[in-house]
Amino acid sequence: MNLHLGILLAYSLALMALGLWIGRRVHGAADFFVANRGLGAGLVFSTMLAANIGAGSTVGATALGYTDGLAAWWWVGSAGIGSIVLAFWIGPAIRREANAHQLRTVGDYLEHRYGSAVRAFAAGTLWIGSLFILAGQLWAMGAIINAVVGIAPWIGCAIGGLVVTVYFAAGGLLTAARVNVVQLAVKISGFALAVPLALAAVPGGGHALFTSAASDGYSRFLRLGSPGLSTLAIIVPPFIVSPGLLQKIFGARDDHAVRAGVGWNAVGLLVFAIVPALLGMVARAQFPSLPAADSALPMLLVHTLPPLVGAIGLAAVFSAEISASDAILFMLTTSLSQDFYQRFLNPAADDRRVLRVAQATAVAGGTLGTVLAVALGSVVNALTIFYTLIGVSLFIPIVAGLYVRRTSSAGALVSMVSGVCAALSVHLSTGGRGIALLSPALAGLAAATVAWVITLLVVPRQSRATL
Repeated sequence: MNLHLGILLAYSLALMALGLWIGRRVHGAADFFVANRGLGAGLVFSTMLAANIGAGSTVGATALGYTDGLAAWWWVGSAGIGSIVLAFWIGPAIRREANAHQLRTVGDYLEHRYGSAVRAFAAGTLWIGSLFILAGQLWAMGAIINAVVGIAPWIGCAIGGLVVTVYFAAGGLLTAARVNVVQLAVKISGFALAVPLALAAVPGGGHALFTSAASDGYSRFLRLGSPGLSTLAIIVPPFIVSPGLLQKIFGARDDHAVRAGVGWNAVGLLVFAIVPALLGMVARAQFPSLPAADSALPMLLVHTLPPLVGAIGLAAVFSAEISASDAILFMLTTSLSQDFYQRFLNPAADDRRVLRVAQATAVAGGTLGTVLAVALGSVVNALTIFYTLIGVSLFIPIVAGLYVRRTSSAGALVSMVSGVCAALSVHLSTGGRGIALLSPALAGLAAATVAWVITLLVVPRQSRATL
């Protein structure tokens, strides 16, 4: 057994043991879904940032840095921009709604605001999107473990799927929020060691890296395409309305915990965004002819960094994928158990029954995500599908529901359907490339907004839902 695999297995066992130990404190569905609404600013910060630095922010963003240079900052940086909006406007407002009406999921909020039809449509879209992103995170784990350790990718997927399923099923948000603290510490330590050593490995250092890249625009930061300004349309809306993030906010103790915790998470993302961009540029300088850009980060870990630092870096990347996976599994599990099972199948289910269903759903979701992961070919492609679906379907209903009292149930439903149909049409007709600057995400957001505005004009005032 080599050093990398030994550290990875020991770390995996430690995470599962910690999750099972904390899981003994879970006594009901409120603990599992919203951590009994007791998360302070520190836990909100750590669980949000741990969830947001995942496969897309490490393996995927490094691949973009390898192919597109400094502009790869926009992939993670856009998440930071969306998090600022979430911290100071959307997050506190929706937390107050959730606390006042004892809402546990975004589905609860949508039904409270609009009705069961909107909840059902959102839940269906969420299940599809959640499975894609969960599989994307697990695929990234399999790919990087394969590149670093040499075992088959499906084994890496299985290891990651087992770890996240065990500790999350043990206690939901109550467990995940505390395990995320450990994962975040490992991420920060790993990348803090990796970046300076990777830059030092480039002949001439970081200055030479930028000088050599300047001639072909590789070091250009501001671009109109993707990665660049158009990335904002893909990333910002879902980071404002993602159910996995909003439901963590439902567990916050008060508005201060939301503003401080999510706000510092935004700062962390804005700063961290440069890390994968730089690592990708270093990988390009070191390995200019990689057959697949997704292998840029594992190549650095194996062939550029000292073995011990590379092993710590692998643990940091593994932590990134695992913590993001538990956020997605949280979203999928709560939606299936609360939005579907308790709402439609068994409304009379007591608290303990709902908890058991949630834990069983977590196991089933983790297993299905692991199986699906083997079929995916790109981290960024998988995450783009998810971000697009979430953004175009939920942005208008959630934001307009909080701030525009005239928004009706019909308006919410029509905007969701219009957004999803427009985004899928552009995606399928152009192979995901979009039309000029009109990406599938931007087309979906535009269609959802236009449909919502039309309903404001034509739906009779007396039929509009109000808060």
